[in-house]
Amino acid sequence: MLEVSGLDAYYGEAQALHGVSITVKEGEVVTLVGRNGAGKTTLLRSIMGLHPGVSGAITLRGEDLTTLPPHQRARRGLGWVQDDRGIYASLNVEENLTLAPVTNTDKSWSMEQVYQAFPVLADRRRAPGTTLSGGEQQMLAVARVLRTGAAMLLLDEPSEGLAPVIVQRIRDILLEVKAQGTTVLLVEQNVKFASTVADRHYVLAEGVVMRDLDNEEFTSRQDELLEYLGM
Repeated sequence: MLEVSGLDAYYGEAQALHGVSITVKEGEVVTLVGRNGAGKTTLLRSIMGLHPGVSGAITLRGEDLTTLPPHQRARRGLGWVQDDRGIYASLNVEENLTLAPVTNTDKSWSMEQVYQAFPVLADRRRAPGTTLSGGEQQMLAVARVLRTGAAMLLLDEPSEGLAPVIVQRIRDILLEVKAQGTTVLLVEQNVKFASTVADRHYVLAEGVVMRDLDNEEFTSRQDELLEYLGM
């Protein structure tokens, strides 16, 4: 589904990513794990075309995305859930959900599906998006990208700062999305959460991929990884 090869990324003269290469197979859930400043969000932003100063190659289903702007990458099947959720204050919940165009009708969630999965959004469909709690806004951000029918989701810290019951709901949705064949690349610092949803894990440190672990090895080495990552 996704192949990133030799990716370098910069902030001015400071290099944030050093020759990063990863692959994500169709239908996989793969996490990027690492402490703050490891380059995880920069990698997601680079894949989405939101970070300037990038070199290397990015392909989706064999198509080179490297020179395409973000909106064209979205139309090719990438769906982006950013770490600050990106909810529009001037739009209500339902308007936020219907703003983005559907790119794949076969995978697009209907409004009925969304409201069944996230009943709180149905209850608050006429409320301005930014009046929702943090957990509700996270649900809205995830639901909005599911509405587009994106073939591959890029999720940045979906469990950060949320109550355990909301984290569990996000986990259930990710497992449902995976069962439907959607591919996910997930930035996550919550190692235990990551181990419950993912097939594989890339461990990043200082802009370099240090490990590529399947979920069995990742789970068995959680204590070691937590110490290594300082988490």
